[in-house]
Amino acid sequence: MALDQVVKALVVANLPYGRPVAVLGNALQFFYVRNPGAAFSFAVNMTWVFSIVSAAVVVAIIVFARRIRSMWWAIVLGMLLGGALGNLLDRLFREPGFGRGHVVDFISTPWMMPAIYNIADSFICVSMVIFVLLVILGVNLDGTRAVSEKQRRQQDAAHATAEAEASSASRPLVEDPRAPRDGRDPLGHDAT
Repeated sequence: MALDQVVKALVVANLPYGRPVAVLGNALQFFYVRNPGAAFSFAVNMTWVFSIVSAAVVVAIIVFARRIRSMWWAIVLGMLLGGALGNLLDRLFREPGFGRGHVVDFISTPWMMPAIYNIADSFICVSMVIFVLLVILGVNLDGTRAVSEKQRRQQDAAHATAEAEASSASRPLVEDPRAPRDGRDPLGHDAT
C-alpha cells in the first residue's frame, strides 16, 4: 500500500496526463490516467459503490486474519489487503471528492492487455491467482490440506484393512490339531 501511494504521488507529480511515455518500447509504457470505475473502467459512474466494497473487503480481511496459520494464505490476504487499501485511499482522498475519488493508473502493457493499471491492481490480480491455486490444491487457512471424498474413502479403506490385519494377527489362523486340549500351552506348561 505504501509503495503504491508513493509511486502514484511520483506519477502525478512527474508524468504528463493522458500521454504514453515509452519505458521499454511498446512492451511497457507509463500512461497516467485517472480511473473513476473498476478494472477496465467498468461502471465509471459508480465510484462510491467501489469505495464501500473496498472498505468491506478490508474489514473482511482483517477479521479473517486471526484465523490464518498458513504462510501462503497470509501472503494472499496481505497482497489483497495492500491492493484494496491502495485503491481505497485514492477513492477516499483524490479528486473529485471523498468516496468518489478517481484511482491513479499508469502502467500500460499493450502487448499483454489493453488496460492501464497500477501497483495495487497488480497485487490484487496476483493475489487472486494464488487464491485460486490454494483453493484448487485444497489448502485451508490453517495450512492443513482439505481431503477430497475419494481420498477420504481411500483412507477409510486403508484404516479398515489395517484394523483387520491387526486383529487377525492376534489370533491363530487355524487351530493346531496337535495342540493339547487340557489348558496347557503347546510347550506343555499349565496355563492355570
